[in-house]
Amino acid sequence: MNIHEYQAKQLLATYGVATPQGRAAMSVDEAVKGAAELGGPIWVVKSQIHAGGRGAGRFSNDPSGAGGVRVVKSIDDVRDNAAKMLGSTLVTKQTGEAGKEVQRLYIEEGCDIARELYLGMLLDRASSRLVVMVSTEGGMDIEEVAEHTPEKILKVTIDPAVGMMPFHARQLAFSLGLEGKQVNAAVKFMLAMYKAFTELDASIVEINPLVVTGSGDIVALDAKMNFDDNALYRHAEIAQLRDLAEE
Repeated sequence: MNIHEYQAKQLLATYGVATPQGRAAMSVDEAVKGAAELGGPIWVVKSQIHAGGRGAGRFSNDPSGAGGVRVVKSIDDVRDNAAKMLGSTLVTKQTGEAGKEVQRLYIEEGCDIARELYLGMLLDRASSRLVVMVSTEGGMDIEEVAEHTPEKILKVTIDPAVGMMPFHARQLAFSLGLEGKQVNAAVKFMLAMYKAFTELDASIVEINPLVVTGSGDIVALDAKMNFDDNALYRHAEIAQLRDLAEE
């Protein structure tokens, strides 16, 4: 079961995973109101569809125009871009030529990006263990990284009898070249993400990119979550998100 980026971030934030502030919007007026509440001076207007590659995608009615994720610097630009994106069809490498209609947006505060990394957790059904993957190649399709530069992906398998421990997270943080306060921030981030993964019966949680800010904070700039459908009876809040995502 898929949910939208903003829904995944809302869930992860309840577990202490650091995310930028944002507001969901299903109309231009809601987008403008959300941007005003966030305060600026920079906002990111994000299309919310169940597909990756939104930033590199293009709208079918404006194939030479900007993609589905746009950085803007004024409320007027938020209004203008929201109007252009809502109701339009976004085509990405994951949607196919048919694309998907954008019915909602996520207005997010700007972020001071120093580095972009990759962090993913997924259930390896063959071994019934959780695998944590990290890479310095954040913002890129992880399948392409695996194909062309697999040495840039580090994987750690977590024993379910022990769970993810701080030393696992530190190992991963050091492999990403983090240092100083960044390591502690990354450890806190990964352990919170692991708790969300296990307690919510997720099948995958992917943060791409995972951002190191100019001040050394670790933040989820994007988030993808899938869940085990067979466990949804235990999670009424996730089932409700599914229903909202399918509206």
